[in-house]
Amino acid sequence: MRYGSIINGQEHNENIRETLDVNSPYNGEKVAEIALAQNSDLEDAVNNSFDTFHSTMKFMPAHKRADILRRAADLLEKRQEDFAEAIVKEAGKPIRFSRNEIKRSIQVLRFASEQAKNITGEVIPMDAAIGGENRMGLVKRIPLGVVGAITPFNFPLNLSLHKLAPAIAAGNTVIFKPAEKTPISAYMLVKLFQEAGLPDGVLNLLMGTGEIGASLVTHEKVHKISFTGSLPVGKEIMKSAGFKKVTLELGSNSPNILFEDAQMETAVTGLVKGAFTFSGQVCISAQRIFVHKTIYDQFLQEYITKTKALKIGDPQNEKTDIGPMIDEEEAKRAKQWIDDAVENGAKIETGGERKGTIISPTIMTDVDRTMKIIGEEVFAPIVSVIPFEQEEEVIGYVNDSKYGLQAGVFTKDIDRAMRVADQLEMGGVWINETSTYRQDNHPYGGVKQSGIGKEGIKYAVEDMTEMKFIGVKLDA
Repeated sequence: MRYGSIINGQEHNENIRETLDVNSPYNGEKVAEIALAQNSDLEDAVNNSFDTFHSTMKFMPAHKRADILRRAADLLEKRQEDFAEAIVKEAGKPIRFSRNEIKRSIQVLRFASEQAKNITGEVIPMDAAIGGENRMGLVKRIPLGVVGAITPFNFPLNLSLHKLAPAIAAGNTVIFKPAEKTPISAYMLVKLFQEAGLPDGVLNLLMGTGEIGASLVTHEKVHKISFTGSLPVGKEIMKSAGFKKVTLELGSNSPNILFEDAQMETAVTGLVKGAFTFSGQVCISAQRIFVHKTIYDQFLQEYITKTKALKIGDPQNEKTDIGPMIDEEEAKRAKQWIDDAVENGAKIETGGERKGTIISPTIMTDVDRTMKIIGEEVFAPIVSVIPFEQEEEVIGYVNDSKYGLQAGVFTKDIDRAMRVADQLEMGGVWINETSTYRQDNHPYGGVKQSGIGKEGIKYAVEDMTEMKFIGVKLDA
C-alpha cells in the first residue's frame, strides 16, 4: 500500500509523486511505499495549519479538545492489535513490545485528555509592588499556533503521541513529519484522529525524508518544533529554527550504578531488559553499567547467563526477545563499533555477532572512555560493564560525558541514593530502577547535549503554550 501526506483531511497520493520503499527490517520484504511530500505540499500544510489554528483551534473549548483525545484513546484501545502488527512490520519491533507500546500510547492520550481541562494560569499579587494597589494581575496560558512534530522510528506511535497529544490538548494545530521508515503507524494514527472527530487541518501529515523536515523547521509560520532524534540533527535544528520555541530529545549513553548493597536479582533482570529491549534502539537504553568491585564478578556472571537466555528471531513470534535493528547499515555500524573496541583492548563476554540486521545481545568489559561504545550513543544491543571502588570515582566517570538524559542507581542506602542522585548531571535519575524506565506522565528530558525542554504530558503542554499577562486597574 502507498501512504501519502494528509493535508486538510485530503490524501496526497498521486502516482506521479516520487516514492520511497518501506522494507521489513527482519526479512527485507517490501511492506509499503510512501509518496514523498514536495515543497508545495509543505506550503499547503503550513498555510492550512496556520489558517485552521486562527479559524478553529484557537477557539475550541477545552472540553471539546478533551473529548476528541478521549475518543482517540478509546478507538486505539479497540484496534491495539492492528497498530501492534503495523509496528512489527515497519520497525521490526517484537510483537510483545509493540503491544506494550500501544498500551502506553492509549495512556498518553488519556493523560492528554485530562490535561486539556486543567491548563491553568495564576493570579499575580500586584500590591506586592509600590503603587500596585487597586490592580489585578492575571496570567493565562495560550496556545502557540502551529507545532511541527518530527518523530523517530524506534517508538513510532508512543513518541509521536508525546508530541501530538499535548499539542492538541493545548489548542495548537500540528504538522506531523514521521520517520520515513515507519509511515504505516503514522498514517493509521492520523486517520484515527479523523475518526475521533478532530477537525480537518488540525493535524496535517507530511510523508518525507529529513529534507522536508528541515524545511518545516525554518518555515516562519511554524511556531514550535518538537524533535526526537540524533544529536547531529538536533544541532542543525537549533541553528536554523530562528525564533521558534524548540524541544529536543536527543542522544544518551545512559549509566546505571550498582553499589555493593544492590538487590542483585532486581538489578540483573531489569538491566537485561533495559539494555536489550528493541535491540537497544532506545534513547535511555542501559549502555554503561558501573558495578562495585565487591559484587562485580557475581553480577557479571548472572548478567551473562540471563542475556544468553534471550530468544533471537522473527519479531512476529510471541517468544522473540531480540529482533532486527532498523536496517543493515545500522547493524553494520554497531558491529564496527564492537570490533573497534576489541581492537583497542575491550573483551566480548557474550554476543558480538551480526547476521544481516540482527546483532546478538553483546556484553563488553575492559572498556575505556575513548571507545565509541562508551562515549557515544551506541543505539544497539551493546552494553559495557565497568567495575568501580569509590562513590566519588563513579560519579566522576558518569558525569564525564556530553550526554545527560537518565540514569539508574541501585542501593538500599537512601541517604547515598539521594546524595548520588543530586550529584549526577542528568535530566532524570531512577533509584532501584533502570535508566530505561519511563512513565508517560513524569517530566522527561535531558541536560547537556541530551536535549532541551521536557516531555511528559503536563510539561509538554507547558512547552506548547505561552504565558499571557492581563493587568486590570480596578478604580478606573
